[in-house]
Amino acid sequence: MPETSAWEKASPATGGGQPVPLTPSASLPAASWPPPGSYASPTPPETLTTDFVGKRRAVFWLALKTGALTVLTLGLYRFWMKTRLRRWYWSATRPGGTPLEYVGDPYEKLLGFLIAVVILAFYIGVVNLALMFVSFSLFQQNYMAYAVSFLGVIPLWFYARYRARRYVLARTRWRGVRFGMAPGAWGYVWRALLHWTITLLTLGLLWPRMTFWLEKYRTDRTWFGNVRLNQGGRWTMLYRATWPMFTALLLAVAGLALAEGAGYPEAYVLVLAAWVLAAYGYVYYRVETTRILANHKSASGLTLTARPRPFRILMITVLGHLATAVVLAVPLGLLAFGIMLVQFSQTEIMQDFGELGALVSALPQPLLLAVGVALYFAIFLLWATFTHAWVTLPTWRHYATTLTLDNPAALTQVSQRARDEFHEAEGFAEALDLGAAI
Repeated sequence: MPETSAWEKASPATGGGQPVPLTPSASLPAASWPPPGSYASPTPPETLTTDFVGKRRAVFWLALKTGALTVLTLGLYRFWMKTRLRRWYWSATRPGGTPLEYVGDPYEKLLGFLIAVVILAFYIGVVNLALMFVSFSLFQQNYMAYAVSFLGVIPLWFYARYRARRYVLARTRWRGVRFGMAPGAWGYVWRALLHWTITLLTLGLLWPRMTFWLEKYRTDRTWFGNVRLNQGGRWTMLYRATWPMFTALLLAVAGLALAEGAGYPEAYVLVLAAWVLAAYGYVYYRVETTRILANHKSASGLTLTARPRPFRILMITVLGHLATAVVLAVPLGLLAFGIMLVQFSQTEIMQDFGELGALVSALPQPLLLAVGVALYFAIFLLWATFTHAWVTLPTWRHYATTLTLDNPAALTQVSQRARDEFHEAEGFAEALDLGAAI
């Protein structure tokens, strides 16, 4: 199947189908890239800034349209929806003025999902049945079977995350050059299980260690063309991102000690403040570790400088979801009213509503049920659409516009890599509900 995408010819991100200068072509030999005159001046700039040209209205209508088609096709169109949305976000992100490309195929995603479903069906139908039999035979109850079955899914969860990241990179290009990721999903699985065990046994004190080493494993197996990325630094540098969490812990301990031990119930305010600070601390840790790790990545002399702001990401997330909830208050009210109509349409309670109650009682029950189901799916559709416009887009834009590439002259050493044939795509991530997001 040819890999050339129509998105090489026009960018949907601006909402106007403007031409996108994607050079060089992936078909060019390695020695011909970058072509002569690819820079505006004989001397390349010292840094390349990243632009984001996506418009809120464009992604809103794209998410609404593709989401509606997904609902109408009972979920089948979601593979096309994800592909179109990724192409939109990728083409809107332009390091050095040149957009990223996403050339993933929805048919790959569909086939991978079906393969994963068959394997998981075998696991659920055969393995779980055997576990249930052993549990009842040895322990006279089924709790042990449920526990072992849950533990058995955890390795698949890590496996799916690695494979999904590998697939996305394999279908991403910049300046016509493919990204890629070396095989290593099962190596990632046992490392993730080991680091999570150590983190839990230390009550979270070694969480930065886990974050660093798992990211290093993924980064050190990532390629841009023929150049391999490297994750530098030490895991201890991530402790600077934990201060809000440790402060929240100290506040909680102090509040409980004063309230329970010293008899000052007013000290529970400190406990409440600790919960608020912990919520901010989680966001701070995610954003700050992303920044620190990005600033220690390199690829044959090319380095990154990331400056995302944790408080900005927190405000985007909180205010975006709050605005979405306010907008959906009316559909939610209608859904609650529809459920009440279905529940009491044939009872004497509807007589209290006069003519409206008599009209509702005369409506067929299947019609009321269909209206309720339609409202239910409409709420999920609108929620996804508004969060794309008010949460995903501004978050993506903030990360993109605060990223610069240093020493871009190192790109002259990059040549094309072979296409990574990835037949099952993100199947396990889709089946385990890890691949629904962008």
